Formats: sequence, structure tokens, C-alpha cells
Amino acid sequence: MYEGTTEPQPGAILLANPRGFCAGVDRAIEIINRLLEIHDGPVYVRKEIVHNRDVVQRFQARGVVFVEEVDDVPEGSLLVFSAHGVSPAVRQMAAERRLQAIDATCPLVAKVHLEAIKFAKEGLFVLLIGHKNHDEVAGTLGEIPGRIALVENVADAESVAVPDPQRVAVVTQTTLSIDDTRDIVEALKRRFPALVMPAKDDICYATQNRQEAVKALAKVTDLVLVVGSENSSNSQRLRETAEQAGTPAYLIDHAGGIEPAWVRGKRTIGVTAGASSPEHLVQSIVARLCELGNFEVRDFGTPEPPIVFTPPRELALLETRS
Repeated sequence: MYEGTTEPQPGAILLANPRGFCAGVDRAIEIINRLLEIHDGPVYVRKEIVHNRDVVQRFQARGVVFVEEVDDVPEGSLLVFSAHGVSPAVRQMAAERRLQAIDATCPLVAKVHLEAIKFAKEGLFVLLIGHKNHDEVAGTLGEIPGRIALVENVADAESVAVPDPQRVAVVTQTTLSIDDTRDIVEALKRRFPALVMPAKDDICYATQNRQEAVKALAKVTDLVLVVGSENSSNSQRLRETAEQAGTPAYLIDHAGGIEPAWVRGKRTIGVTAGASSPEHLVQSIVARLCELGNFEVRDFGTPEPPIVFTPPRELALLETRS
């Protein structure tokens, strides 16, 4: 080193806490793992078990068959419903094909289904805040057809038609942005002062905690990378949350997705992961960032306390017979 010079100080990679897998995703993945151990025939899964390309590809490599619809499953086979939930019509189709169904629906998604059913039984018309064509939304809409309508944004809230403005309730897709749903709910309350709300917010604890963590992360970083797949709603919302805080953010699901130009000149980079993204992807992305620059890696924030959801009863019965 030449006299009078100093080594450049390393930048920082801040790993958000909490990040990555939530209890519902852990439960769904554990269901598949246990079925692969005890079931002799192929394991079929309707839709993606969780919205992450790496998770799906790893299960495919182990022989899991992902299908779009129940009709794609041979009669009498074992079929797993994904963590996003299904409608009663899908369950009926599975029964008609004599499929052995294992329900991996996240309990927090199931809670929204039950809320919608309860409101409808009370004579209320239900408004579902969510994104059209998302698997979770399709399942919830299918619970009470004709007595529920989808509201995607504030404009929808201002225009949605209901049979009786005095008899309206609202439920929410679990993976949305807290800020976005707040604006939609306020618009609904202005139109329907008697609007009935769930006892607790439908947005799940994992979604809330990860969004709060990324808000704090974005305040102290020059760039935020969100580890998640394009079809992951909660991962997309994390990227949007960082951008709304004024920090450039990108959604990537593998280390090869990093553009070196994003990193050039950045002193502090934040990394978080959606609730369906495995930790090994986070670590591979951190390793790639360290190849692109001189960084120290530090944790940022506080991890969630461990939460475990019990497996479905039908899995326990199947294990007992095996």
C-alpha cells in the first residue's frame, strides 16, 4: 500500500428480518416431503404448491407432478391442494374422480374463506379485496358465488355494485400491501358506512411483518433486492413497498438475475425474501453480490418468533395406515 493511502471501506449488505418462509409455506412444503416418504404412487399437486419457481422445480425433480386442474389427475390418485386454497367446486370434482385429497391450504387463507361464508350466512354481500386470477382469490370467490364481488383497487371500490348498501362486508387476500388495502377499505367505508369488517385484519402476520421490515430496510439502503418469483403476490408487494419508500428495488428469483449495473456505486444494499422463497436462494444472491463488490454482510431487524401450523388430519390418517 502506498504511503498516505487507505484501503477502501467495505459496503454493507443488510439482510432483512423477518424474511423468507412463513409458517403456511413451511407447512405446505412439509406436507409434500412427508407424502414423498410414505406414498408409493405419484404425488399430484393442483397448481404450484407455493409461488416459487425453485421450490416447484426441486419437487418436480423428486417426481412430484404439478397440474392445472383436477381433470389432469388420473382417477384414484393422491392429490394435494396448494397453500392458496381451492373452491368447493374443485373439492367436489376431486371427490367425483375418487381422488385422495390432501389439503395444504394455509390456515390463514382458510380463515378468510370461513369469514366470507359466515358473512354470507348473515345475509351480507361480501367484497373481496384482491387480485384477479390469483389462486387464493379464485378459491375465496368460489366459496359463495353470486354473493361476493372482487375489488382490486380504489376505482373498483368507488364503483362496485351491491344489492343493499346497508348489508355489506369485506374480506382481503392475505398477501396484499397493507397500505394499498388501507386506501381501498377507506373508500369502501365512505360508500358503505355500515361496512362490516373481519374481527382481525386478513392480511397475514408474515405479510405484515415482511412489509414493515422492508420499509425500515429501504430507509437505510441504496438498493433493495427482493428474492421471489414473478407470480408471488407477497414478493411483488415487497418490491413495491421498497419503491414507495423511495429506494430502487428489483424482484429476482436467482443470483443470475442480478444486473451488475444495479450494484455499481451502491454502498448499502438491502436483501429480503418473500414468504415462499427459500433461504438458500437468499444466500446465493448474497454470494453473487459479494463477487460484484466489497461488502460486509449484516442482519437487520428481528426475526419472527417460531410459528408452527399443525398438518392436515388426512395426512396424519395416511401416515397411520402406512
